[in-house]
Amino acid sequence: MAARGEDPEAPEPVADDPSGTTRGDDPGDAEGTSSGSGSRNGGSSGGDGSEDGPGEGGGGERPRPRRGRRIAVATSLFLVLVLVATLVLPFSREGLVSLWCDVTGGVCPAEELPPITEDEESDWRVRMEPEEAALWGNYVALGDSYSSGDGAGDYLPGTAESGGCWRSENAYPRVIAEEFDFAGALAFYACSSHKGSDMLKQIGTPESQIERVTEGTSLVTLGIGGNDLGFIPVLRTCIVRMPLLESSVCVQQEEDIDKRMASFEKTLAEVLGQIRERAPDARILVLGYPRLFPEEPPGMYYTLTKNDQLWLNDLAQRFNGLIRDVVYRVDGEVYGSRSTGSVEYVNTFSALAGYEVSAEEAWLNGIVLGRLGEGLRVDRASFHPTAQGQMSIAERVRLQIVEGPERVLYVSRETLDDVDPRQLESELGGPLDPARETEAPEVAGSPADEADAPDRLNGQPTG
Repeated sequence: MAARGEDPEAPEPVADDPSGTTRGDDPGDAEGTSSGSGSRNGGSSGGDGSEDGPGEGGGGERPRPRRGRRIAVATSLFLVLVLVATLVLPFSREGLVSLWCDVTGGVCPAEELPPITEDEESDWRVRMEPEEAALWGNYVALGDSYSSGDGAGDYLPGTAESGGCWRSENAYPRVIAEEFDFAGALAFYACSSHKGSDMLKQIGTPESQIERVTEGTSLVTLGIGGNDLGFIPVLRTCIVRMPLLESSVCVQQEEDIDKRMASFEKTLAEVLGQIRERAPDARILVLGYPRLFPEEPPGMYYTLTKNDQLWLNDLAQRFNGLIRDVVYRVDGEVYGSRSTGSVEYVNTFSALAGYEVSAEEAWLNGIVLGRLGEGLRVDRASFHPTAQGQMSIAERVRLQIVEGPERVLYVSRETLDDVDPRQLESELGGPLDPARETEAPEVAGSPADEADAPDRLNGQPTG
């Protein structure tokens, strides 16, 4: 080899090679030396481009790339694009991968491509934001007196009577219906004195609350359990007692209360199952109960001592915990099975904080006093929220609607495709609504009929 800076010696021509080129001069020869027709980057190791230029070492011009090499490069690029298309278009990748293996002589992907999943084809669910998942259909309000608005005044016609449902214009379902723009309308069927066990027994009858729920229901609110627990009788036992001194009369009820709680746990799970069976795409918001007495009672409330009030607060909190646990368990099953809809807990325990029954401006009705000589009387509406109390509970429900649960929400694509105003209107009241039998035929598409339908169905005394 010549020293650096010297002209390299020209190699001897190959025998019988008429062109006189060296073995290293062939551009297609991967083993060619740098002293042939030049290095691959067009210059010597010095990089100045002055050494080993064209014509040196071979005595002639540098050969042009062969036509066959161009075709090979183009073919390779085409096959690469085909492989990319294979990955982008899953429906054809099996055949294209087979073609690639044949063309390349068996050079196939190292790992088999995963099979096409159901989700890749199509997802039968639609992911929705919390608010839109609550508003695409009708809103059905179920529950007991805390949800019907008993104690809040301004009762709907036909509901404010002995044995009635006492549905109030000020109840939180009415507030929610006015605040949000539902695609459907409110079906308000919460009823004073109702129990969860009543809801189950009445299934299949016109009086049933659960039968009001249909496939077109996007939101259900449910406040139930206080009557199953016997909360008003418990309060009555604590309050109406003699002598009017501190005693263990409240705490002595605890054993019976625990038994009722255990029974209601199963009842609530069954009620939620029945609702979901009828409205699998609905968001079901289950409300707890508010605290009745201050966190730190300032003194006695009528005959209730501080300890009595604290015990009653604790009882409400334990009961709320049971309701919450059932709700979380049922919703866990819903989400774990990749189903649509949801079951969510709404914490209202502190909704009346600072305005409990003994406050100067209480948002709860206190004990209703009987006429002179009748003594203390724990009336139906005692310890129930006023209109302002219902507004505070409505705020908790509103926040839950907007913020949603701590998970994503899905609605069936088929349900959303099929829903329309006429269909939602036809479902209001449920399939067993007695009003259906007496309804006059409606003119299809009549704006007046659509406007009147919510007022006609909301708050009827049936149920």
